[in-house]
Amino acid sequence: MRILTDEIINAVCLSESSRRGLQPSQVEVQLGWDEEYGFSAEVFIGDRSHYLVEANLKEAIEQYMFKEYGMRVYRSQITLDADEEFWADIAE
Repeated sequence: MRILTDEIINAVCLSESSRRGLQPSQVEVQLGWDEEYGFSAEVFIGDRSHYLVEANLKEAIEQYMFKEYGMRVYRSQITLDADEEFWADIAE
């Protein structure tokens, strides 16, 4: 299974809003990739921002897959990749 950029962003928004007691619409996410640090996301909540590393992204995807698709997925099954768009391949 593959999820694309929009669903990865939704996963992070849902995860971060749940942790902070906010509505998902109050969270903005910008995905990124860097040779030195790998995959990351900058999360904006109000006037503040913070960064998530690849492990945080995979955790958010795990939770999203369970809540939205009823699938129990583990981090070892998730592979992040990008070219013009970000995606996550989920092995079964």
